[in-house]
Amino acid sequence: MTTDRFIDCDLLVVGAGINGAGIARDAAGRGLKVILCDKDDLGAHTSSASSKLIHGGLRYLEHREFGLVRKALAEREILLRSAPHITHPLRFIMPHVRGARPAWLIRAGLFLYDRLAARDFLPGAQTINLAGHAAGAALKPEYTRAFAYSDGWVDDARLVVLNALDAHERGAQVMPQTACDDVVRRAVHWEARLSRSGEPLAVRARGLVNATGPWAERLAVRAGSATPQRALRLVKGSHIVVPRLFDHACGYLFQHTDGRVVFALPYEDAFTLIGTTDVEFTGDPGHVTIADDEQAYLCALANLYFRRQIAPGDIVWSYAGVRPLLADEAGTAAAVTRDYHLARDGDGPPLLSVFGGKITTYRKLAEEALDWLAPRLGRPCAPAWTASAVLPGGDLFGATPDRRGVLEFDGWVAALHQRHDWLPKPLALRYARAYGTRVARLLAGCHALDDLGLEIAPGLYEAELRYLMAHEWASCAADVLWRRSKLGLHVRPGAAKAIDAWMAAEQAALAIGRARVAPPV
Repeated sequence: MTTDRFIDCDLLVVGAGINGAGIARDAAGRGLKVILCDKDDLGAHTSSASSKLIHGGLRYLEHREFGLVRKALAEREILLRSAPHITHPLRFIMPHVRGARPAWLIRAGLFLYDRLAARDFLPGAQTINLAGHAAGAALKPEYTRAFAYSDGWVDDARLVVLNALDAHERGAQVMPQTACDDVVRRAVHWEARLSRSGEPLAVRARGLVNATGPWAERLAVRAGSATPQRALRLVKGSHIVVPRLFDHACGYLFQHTDGRVVFALPYEDAFTLIGTTDVEFTGDPGHVTIADDEQAYLCALANLYFRRQIAPGDIVWSYAGVRPLLADEAGTAAAVTRDYHLARDGDGPPLLSVFGGKITTYRKLAEEALDWLAPRLGRPCAPAWTASAVLPGGDLFGATPDRRGVLEFDGWVAALHQRHDWLPKPLALRYARAYGTRVARLLAGCHALDDLGLEIAPGLYEAELRYLMAHEWASCAADVLWRRSKLGLHVRPGAAKAIDAWMAAEQAALAIGRARVAPPV
């Protein structure tokens, strides 16, 4: 790499999905100089295409992955406390099906699930009579008994953004839309060539993190890693969104005769989210869509349980992502482990490659990564810290995570609306859920609805767009409508074009403003 103009850092993290963003956050909080880059938007692929759940993985008990379940259950409560605005507890209903898993086995699994890790505020499992429960009304009459248990829900894309934001506020450079074109290992550092919109950028780093998800094997080979790599098994998971099939706040877990389980979740008030499939994938991970047979499969499974029947024509939105799972001896994609492996290559400047993993365990993964990397970067740094820190906006009742943010969130929203009673209640709730205490920055200087500026799309005002561009790296309508929010489900056709046009004009105005204040050369 022939250039004398390098940006120096302690750690270059390639890949800004949840694992990369989590590692960048942890590293920056330990006092390291960090660069986080991704060829696309933050969380643009697998990390924004999940089932939106924080869970231990009840079905993993069948595969005897007790260590993974224990780790995930412990992380579940840490995450709920640290980000009570973008997460919330979710009660699940699992109807009992004759001929499927026997009741005694389910009860035993739930008993173990409740006890593998401490529960501070989530209620334990129980058997329920569906005839006397709100969840029974939406189900076919043959389902009379069910099992209820607790897990959590998360806005997956916003989780990525908030980790990147916390990393940035602790000193990291966050660079979406910036590809890593080449990496070269030197005697005491890595040299990397990055590019953004065709503009080259050279980086020199003491250590390199490969958090590129489905592309991790490829980057590890390019980096010339001396450590044997764990092969990845790419598995596509697809979801559908249909008009609301039930009116209560619980989710469902449905069993199928093929051994899979599918979730049906309340989503964006007016919808139901159904997924996921587990299908072997061999194509380009950057371009993934749901197949017709996956749509039919999810509709058919939902129709086995719900009174209200659906067909592919009822689908209002669908999404698919490729999970980079660790290759093992599992016969089916559904049985492949969701645990992670950190490939540690310390032969020279360190390289750490992330293989596998799931959203729930991202923080623990990042902590383990830094515990190995930090001593090898040649400079002192602070110890692990993220288990006792909130994410941006999560400090509803102070900077230390606690159960109040989870259990008293509705009261916090009511107080927010009282302070800004000019905000329509649905908008105040959406702002609270998306931004937590950071809503104060979004609403700074606003005392009436008109102060938010023009309504570019229903419920989307200029003030929010400016905030997302200035603080959350949003650069186009897709970033706003499908990752920073899910307003894409609610806006009229053509809204994306209007948002793109507004953002382009705003970017041009900002560029002119910067040029005017630039000092003379």
